[in-house]
Amino acid sequence: MSDFRELSAEMLASPQIGPADIADAVEQGVRLIINNRPDGESPSEPQGAEIEAAARAAGMDYLAIPIGQSGFSEPQVAAMQDALANAEGKVLAYCRSGTRSTLLWSLAQARGGDDPDEIAEAARSAGYDVTPVRAAMDVLSAQANA
Repeated sequence: MSDFRELSAEMLASPQIGPADIADAVEQGVRLIINNRPDGESPSEPQGAEIEAAARAAGMDYLAIPIGQSGFSEPQVAAMQDALANAEGKVLAYCRSGTRSTLLWSLAQARGGDDPDEIAEAARSAGYDVTPVRAAMDVLSAQANA
């Protein structure tokens, strides 16, 4: 069974998914899958091309915004913000545990001017802690609302 966690009405985060999870995503209205896991991070688990093929076969869009050991960068945050703004339907982002996907979503939301406290609460409700990026969220939200 899939472990999709709701961050908002339009956004789900998940630990690593496999091709079998695509049917669950379709049933939940997902139209875009975002892979935040670099290929090769865990060679025994499904790689991006396998997930992309399954998603596209199910009529979904697919986008890779990998977050590796070097952490988050402005281009990744901008890419996530753009993907979310242009998505036509629900979005499912995944990584090893769902944490990187949630943190990237949080930064993208803050960059768009959303309230960091509300973002943090949404993440907390889904079982994720945004403390590692909270200071950056505050700065991004303040800049967006300046």
